[in-house]
Amino acid sequence: MVPLLPYPWPVAIDLHTHSNASDGTHDPADVVAEAAAHGLTTIALTDHDTTAGWAEASRAGLELGVALVPGVEISTQHHGISVHLLGYLVDPDHPGLRHEMEHARTSRDTRMERMVANLAADGIPVTLEAVLAQARPGATLGRPHIADALVEAGYVPDRAAAFADLLNDRSPYYVHHYAPDVVRAVALVREAGGVPVMAHPFANRRGRTVTDHVIEQMAEAGLGGLEAFHRDHLAPERDHAVALAERLGLFVTGSSDYHGAGKENRIGENTTDPAVLAQIEEQATSGTTVVRA
Repeated sequence: MVPLLPYPWPVAIDLHTHSNASDGTHDPADVVAEAAAHGLTTIALTDHDTTAGWAEASRAGLELGVALVPGVEISTQHHGISVHLLGYLVDPDHPGLRHEMEHARTSRDTRMERMVANLAADGIPVTLEAVLAQARPGATLGRPHIADALVEAGYVPDRAAAFADLLNDRSPYYVHHYAPDVVRAVALVREAGGVPVMAHPFANRRGRTVTDHVIEQMAEAGLGGLEAFHRDHLAPERDHAVALAERLGLFVTGSSDYHGAGKENRIGENTTDPAVLAQIEEQATSGTTVVRA
């Protein structure tokens, strides 16, 4: 049963944004400021495998009147296929979840070393020092930081060009990093008191995606929703996600997957119904709450 809306007015909600605590280009406070400038009243900060930006974003939200949904995007996989899992209102100190995110971040660090070595061996002008200089201290490292180093070196014009050739999953320079199985990760988010949502489930232009059967297994493990409204979904993928969510009893979200200047995605370009946020808050058991002024 969908709960009554807790808000007496329309609420513009974007439940998937990134800061430079991972691979976004803006400080967490600036992400919130960007949301305010575009008329959003609620955003989730969902950096990769880290909650490091929550405090700064929460303070900015209180100052600017933007509600902050604490979240995280967890690196997961299923039989080698990358799956992005959003966890909302999790307990950041839950031992199991914290261990998996720390393991993933450590693996990402060593992956950077190997990918940079692969690129450099082919004469591509990038060093580990140049990559690290693109990241905020303590940030979760990712391929976008390599892309930024290549842009700074003048080798490619932007991140998109770097991913189109050198950094995509099919590139000879690509290196995998550790990620837990997605079904196990769904259960772990629930154990941490959070609400798991599968990000852009059918974004097949990014690479391989899992089957409906895997999503059914995720639903059995506690999946809450599917991010149906996302720029990487064309109408057939969006409609498929909505129909599958209805069949499995899941809610649907809409989000920008905003990365600042790192992607073309514009904050608030897809949004989520307030009734869905109410469901997320109702389902969460961690004690982590939406931060509202």
